[in-house]
Amino acid sequence: MSESPHILVVDDDSRLRELLRKFLSDRGFRVTTAAHATEAEAKFGAIAFDLIVLDVMMPGETGIELTKRLRKTNPVPILLLTARHETQDRIVGLASGADDYLAKPFEPDELLLRIKAILRRAPPPTAAPAEIRFGPFRFDLGREELVQAAAGQNDGQPVRLTAAEASLLKVLAGKADTPVSRQELLDRSKISGNERTVDVQVTRLRRKIESDPRLPRYLQTVRGAGYVLRTG
Repeated sequence: MSESPHILVVDDDSRLRELLRKFLSDRGFRVTTAAHATEAEAKFGAIAFDLIVLDVMMPGETGIELTKRLRKTNPVPILLLTARHETQDRIVGLASGADDYLAKPFEPDELLLRIKAILRRAPPPTAAPAEIRFGPFRFDLGREELVQAAAGQNDGQPVRLTAAEASLLKVLAGKADTPVSRQELLDRSKISGNERTVDVQVTRLRRKIESDPRLPRYLQTVRGAGYVLRTG
């Protein structure tokens, strides 16, 4: 079963943020929240979201300004929320690159319907590969099974992984050759704890796939970005 859509809710109203987080979580979405544009940018720089619910009037950079800037590099769908009801405000919001525009106050069920409509229109995500190869290893993403084969052979010996190690490797393999932040690894894997816990699990996984865990060839650290699984 594919993962449920991940939504980022950005609003400086803490009460509304929490209400939307609970409402959308109860309806099966994964939800992350941010209080302003700077916090939002830090989060969508580390996590790939399926949709952003973005307040227009915020301290600092407004939702309109953030939408315009995002549209230069990021195609993520955006639904703007605003207390303004004038037609011109809606036109400005849509012209900035937003996919939809909803005036406050609104019925939560209407927000839900609009989110579902936007997600239906969004292009389907690129299918993840069924298998990733790196060095002598083959990792089956569906079964979360790792096999090590001798040079020139297809058959190999299974490498025993814990549930945490397997889920960590699955996230990294799904974005092979692309750095993945510690926070995203926490959010998408079966690891419980904090970012230090991720480091511990990476160390354990390296002992199983690296000839010298102190100088990793495959599971590398990317300073300031997290970890990357190298396949080349």
